[in-house]
Formats: sequence, C-alpha cells, structure tokens
Amino acid sequence: MDLNTVAEILDARQPTPWRPSDAWLGGGTYLFSEPQPHLRRLVDLSRTGWTPVERHPDGSLEIAATCTIAQLSRFAQELTTAAAPLFEQCCRAFLASFKIWNMATVGGNLCNALPAGPMISLTAALDAECLLLSQDGLRRRVRVADFVTGAGRKDLADGELLRSITVPARALTCRTAFRQASLYGLGRSGVLVIGTLDPLDGSLALTITASTVRPFRLWFPLPPTAEQLRTAIASSIADDEWFDDIHGLPEWRAHMTFRYAEEIRRKLEEAAA
Repeated sequence: MDLNTVAEILDARQPTPWRPSDAWLGGGTYLFSEPQPHLRRLVDLSRTGWTPVERHPDGSLEIAATCTIAQLSRFAQELTTAAAPLFEQCCRAFLASFKIWNMATVGGNLCNALPAGPMISLTAALDAECLLLSQDGLRRRVRVADFVTGAGRKDLADGELLRSITVPARALTCRTAFRQASLYGLGRSGVLVIGTLDPLDGSLALTITASTVRPFRLWFPLPPTAEQLRTAIASSIADDEWFDDIHGLPEWRAHMTFRYAEEIRRKLEEAAA
C-alpha cells in the first residue's frame, strides 16, 4: 500500500517534536497494509540498534519492540527453560507468510491490540510488562494484561513509545499448556488459551485471548477444580467481552474457551501431581 499522504520519514535516533499526524514505524506490516490518510510523517525505529532479545543477569528476558517474529523464534530455539516451547507455539500462531514473519515486530503486534495477536497471548501469559517512553522522557511500566484494554485499544498516550517487553525469570520456569482454535485450517485465531504452572508455589494461571476483546489472566494459588475454573471464567468475562467478528461467533468462542480451559487444567494438574 502506498501511503501517499506521508510527506516525510524521520529517523527515531534524532528526536523531533511530535505531531498529531506522526506514527512510529516498526516493521510496517500493519501501516502499509491499508490506507492511513491521517498520517503525514513516519518515525522510523529500524535504525535504533536495539538488541532484539536479551537475557539479563537476573534471568529475565527483555524483548525489544523492534524484535521481529523470526528473531524471537530463533532466540527461543536456544532457550532451555520450561516455558521455551510456548514461544514457538505463539510465533506459529501467526500463520503468516515469510515476508510477514521476517518484518512484523513484537511491539507492533502488541500496539495493534487485535484480539488474535499471538504476541499479546505469549507475553500476557508469562506475566510480562511493557516499558513505555513518553515524549518528555518519562518512563512507566504496565503489565501486558493491562496494556491491551480492548479490541484495537491500548494504554498508550499520543506519541508514547513501546520500548520493550520484559518477561520475569520466574515465568520462564513455568510449565505451560497451549490450545488454539480457528474456523479455518489457516485462519486467524478465534480462541487461544494458555496455562502456566509455577513450580515454586504450585500456582496456576490461565490466560484467555483471541476469544475475548482483551486478555484475561486468571490466577489460582493452587490448581482449581473444574467447577472453580468454570466459575472464575464466567464471573470474569462479561457477555459483551466475548469477541464477535467473521472469525467466530461469541457463543462458539465462549464454548471453545471453556473446553480448552478444562483441558489445560487437567494437563497441568497431572503435571503438578
């Protein structure tokens, strides 16, 4: 898509006063997929030189917003932690062409805030947090589960930049379970449910995405019973928070969510035993 209203592309390494008609340019797979008539300038992040993925001394994992899906996949193949398989499962949930795979960024997936965004699913399930930089230099941190507030909505002020996403070391030690459903063999995710079991305290977390307008992360101090889990999901997700589009009716999404949640509960309960 030619963005014929864009008159200038700026280098993010050279700060320039922000304008309402500006946008950050990461991989561009969304920006160049459809008309953006309101944009006049793009601020290019591709030359920032941010390390795509970095393991810190405390064991945490920092993923740059500019890290591509291909880079994250390659890095995760070298991970030896219990949660390592989840990275590849979520990367493959894109079902994207090699061009998208090598250009789309983790940060872009979060900032688009689409219910089916698999990087939202991955980072929310691992209780990651976003580092946000404002135009005046202030920094703030927001959990991924709170960063995405609705379908296409996120906690991001005008001109604010998502710099990176940090996964805590403890989350990487969790045993995980992954379930995904689509109406089509190569279709967009209609339901994506992830369970994590903490080996230190035996707690279980269930993260629901794609079937809902925003991520829901339910935490239990011990693996719940089937009834406790079902009650927790039903009481946490309102009727109008089940997503509705051509990729699945709310009733189907809810049905599959409850089904996959129970499968995950049983799998992780067996692992805990």
